[in-house]
Amino acid sequence: MAQLQQTPVELEEAHTMDASAPSKGGAQAGSTHAAGGSVAASEEAPRALDANKQNGQNGVSSRWIMASDFIAGCVGGAAGVLVGQPFDTVKVRLQAQTLANTRYRGVMHCFYTIARQESVFGLYKGMASPLAGLAFINTIVFGIQGNMMRQIENQTPFSHFCCGAVAGSVQSVIAGPMELAKIRMQMEGIGEDRQHQTKTHYKGSLDALRTIYHDEGIRGCYRGFTLTLLRDAPGFAIYFMSYDVLCRNIGNLSKDNEIGIGGLLMAGGLSGMISWCVSFAADVMKTRIQADGVEGAKSCQYTGTIDMIKKSYHSEGIMVFTKGLGASLLRAFPVNAATFTVVTLMLSFIQGDDQTV
Repeated sequence: MAQLQQTPVELEEAHTMDASAPSKGGAQAGSTHAAGGSVAASEEAPRALDANKQNGQNGVSSRWIMASDFIAGCVGGAAGVLVGQPFDTVKVRLQAQTLANTRYRGVMHCFYTIARQESVFGLYKGMASPLAGLAFINTIVFGIQGNMMRQIENQTPFSHFCCGAVAGSVQSVIAGPMELAKIRMQMEGIGEDRQHQTKTHYKGSLDALRTIYHDEGIRGCYRGFTLTLLRDAPGFAIYFMSYDVLCRNIGNLSKDNEIGIGGLLMAGGLSGMISWCVSFAADVMKTRIQADGVEGAKSCQYTGTIDMIKKSYHSEGIMVFTKGLGASLLRAFPVNAATFTVVTLMLSFIQGDDQTV
């Protein structure tokens, strides 16, 4: 949830809900065309935006404007990954640990322990995988969600919900293997100095995927895919819907019915947090399945998803499904804020906007 991503890239793992993307409808009018620091938050904004895309803005062709959405989304998603990766590593470590092997007492203790034992670079383990997958994820999320919304004349929060769910479902095909490699990298060399690691199996995220494919086949690369789908479909749906609702309400607070960059960042950050609250239980289960067997097939604790849920619940209770939620919420806001800021600046630059963003 990947999830956002960010742009749910985090988008999250996305997310990026890891990075989620702003919608192409009423909500996206704020994130992608916020020239002069504000953009109309009324229901007419999506139609005006579509008309501008057809006719071109400032002499820029409609094709280039469409391409600029993709370019800005990729760069914005990358910024979200750079900001959110340390939080994501902490989240994964907290989710994967069990009562029998408790290493971290909480979010701050986990941050401190990783930085002290593995250096600051330990917080950025597995970052290559989400960075490499951002282009694909943003293409899918922006393309599907945007094209679907353009076919809807009367855009409502429910239409954003449905289009977001479809976009999230499709992008999970790429997010699943990408996050599997990231998690395997994040779980390696726990407690060891970066230069003296002995518990390593992979040279990098891509090597992790190659190794998993060689040992377990294509099915191994899609380990936990069902849970990824159950996380991303509702996660992206809630993200796009909540972002649209928040943009409309924040815009209604101003006298001129416009929402500024600060309002867009607030809406993006809050919608990312709301999305994580909805999809977090599925993310915990996905992480446990994908982290299981990191030391090899003989080290697997679970025979499957149902077995994992039963064992986790019986040993740690219902609260096991909230492990790492604090780190995820801390990560969600700055990741989405960074993503929206960079997307807005990139679009202003690419489209030759003369006004100050």
